[in-house]
Amino acid sequence: MLHLEFLTDYGLLALRIMAGLIFIGSGYNDVKDPDARSKSIGLPKGFVLFLAVAEIAGGAGIVLGLLQQLAALGLIAIMLGALQKKIFVWKTGFWGRDGLGWYYELTLISMLLVILFTDGGGLVIIR
Repeated sequence: MLHLEFLTDYGLLALRIMAGLIFIGSGYNDVKDPDARSKSIGLPKGFVLFLAVAEIAGGAGIVLGLLQQLAALGLIAIMLGALQKKIFVWKTGFWGRDGLGWYYELTLISMLLVILFTDGGGLVIIR
């Protein structure tokens, strides 16, 4: 049996970087074209911009290890909103059409829960 517990902080750092980059990229794409994103998800442009900035800020916080639990909570709230829309409004299945199911949101929520429950590991700047 391998004993790799000494690498836990590095594994959590890798998880934080991956999750954070996903949210930074998503938010950046929405900031670039908020009109198109607004139309595609049926939300007002101002709210789309708010969500985009929140995704960028939360993603950056997670990557850098700055208040990562607070960032994880905010991003979980955003993902719960996306889940609600996909499941109850759009009636999208778990796998969805064209890979647009809600498995993606659940995967991100799972990653964020690990960050939340572990406080991002030991390689952080501010707890």
